[in-house]
Amino acid sequence: GPCLVVYKPPGLLTQAPPGIDNLELRVKRFLQQREGKSHNLYLAIIHRLDRPVSGALVLARHVRAAQRLSEQFEQRTVTKKYWALVEGLVADESGVWTDWLRKVPGEARSELVGADHPDARQAILRFVVRARLAANTWLEIELETGRTHQIRLQCSGHGYPILGDFLYGATTTFGPVVEDERSRWIALHARQLAFEHPMTRERVEIHAPLPDGWPDE
Repeated sequence: GPCLVVYKPPGLLTQAPPGIDNLELRVKRFLQQREGKSHNLYLAIIHRLDRPVSGALVLARHVRAAQRLSEQFEQRTVTKKYWALVEGLVADESGVWTDWLRKVPGEARSELVGADHPDARQAILRFVVRARLAANTWLEIELETGRTHQIRLQCSGHGYPILGDFLYGATTTFGPVVEDERSRWIALHARQLAFEHPMTRERVEIHAPLPDGWPDE
């Protein structure tokens, strides 16, 4: 087909330079084995998930599909819902967080800044509480804007860091113990992806299964 939706495991890069394991490489290998050809294999990465994040990712198999899917992401007509387990108990049943953030120059992280900062970009997120656990809250999150590490930073900035996300202030581990710090997991999962099929224009809706370590739904 013209597009492919795959599950990205936590701890795996979406894309990487040669020699480093990544999702794009795994999917290409799978397609090569399935289709029995190694040359002229077109696979476009339309959007990415952070390395420690799990969930649904859509890939395009030819140029026109890639263009049409990219347009949907740019125009923000793609519905993306995320599940997050955060430290602390979120009081409100639902809400909207509006913040200003910037990408920290030369570093792989973002930070909250004042609205008057020259590099400030607005970040808007909607959340609904799915469940409250002993010391954590399970949130369903929808983004109005798509900024680098937006969910991770906004949760942390509002006092509820995502489990396992030590970059943004978490104190609770999540997922398996790993030798390489970079392949750590965090409790953020791209749960739902809904978009228009690039060829038939039909609405496609995907729900990605949860990795181990999450409570039962």
